[in-house]
Amino acid sequence: MHSEPAVQIAGLVKRYGDKPAVDGLNLTIASGAITAVLGPNGAGKTTTIETCEGYRRPDAGTVRVLGLDPVAQSAALRPRIGVMLQSGGVYAGARAVEMLRHTAKLHAHPLDVDTLVERLGLGSCGRTTYRRLSGGQQQRLALAMAVVGRPELVFLDEPTAGLDPQARRATWELVRDLRRDGVTVVVTTHHMDEAEQLADHVAIVDRGRVITTGTPEELCRGGAENALRFDGPPGLDLAALLKELPAGAAAVETAPGSYRVEAPVDPQLLAAVTGWCAANGVLPERLSVQRRSLEDVFLDLTGRELRS
Repeated sequence: MHSEPAVQIAGLVKRYGDKPAVDGLNLTIASGAITAVLGPNGAGKTTTIETCEGYRRPDAGTVRVLGLDPVAQSAALRPRIGVMLQSGGVYAGARAVEMLRHTAKLHAHPLDVDTLVERLGLGSCGRTTYRRLSGGQQQRLALAMAVVGRPELVFLDEPTAGLDPQARRATWELVRDLRRDGVTVVVTTHHMDEAEQLADHVAIVDRGRVITTGTPEELCRGGAENALRFDGPPGLDLAALLKELPAGAAAVETAPGSYRVEAPVDPQLLAAVTGWCAANGVLPERLSVQRRSLEDVFLDLTGRELRS
């Protein structure tokens, strides 16, 4: 059972000129779990992660990764972490699998390279130079290089960017296997469905600070975005239905015979809707609960306008 956090950040500040990219950020990342760090462009998440990796020195605050200072104690930390970079960190002329084998030899107890190559579908490009790989192949090679050394903690930056659905699913399964082996995984991604599928914990960063944390279920639970949907005969008397529902509820016929009841969904709401339908001889078909997605939560918290 893990007790100490894998990453502990307190009051982190990092400026570029007069502009703070990170402005007093606090974040704790649990050991042995998958944590997704999300944020719009310019929110400060990349700078935060690069500080954890030891690539940037904080202007203020403290950062501890596996109990170590990632800058002052980088020599002790680097063998214990894996880092997946968007650029891949590979020489353009290097052959893909040869580079992976070389990386594996730098570690005392690496994963089996052949198994990793097969799992990530890299076998067909083994002797292909990095510059000639497709974007998806480069992504998969970067992931393989990050995890081949059996790190205690791995940072994955947009791990499925540019991947087809099969490769994306294979990547997800590999990440889950890392967690099962006790590896702490920190993922940054713009794919909200990926974070919702993979993450045990989510931290949303905006304007240089963490604005909320929680499990995907906690963040998506509750609120007026939750709704009940069902199909029935067109033209139901929704005014009569509303009399049976809690104050503040709304009911709309979104298309002929398709209905949406907007209210916090709980057993009482479900009983009220189905009870009204039963009393009026209506069989509600395709009855379903629609909850807020992580994308809804993200947009509500960070704004829906595009940012440069």
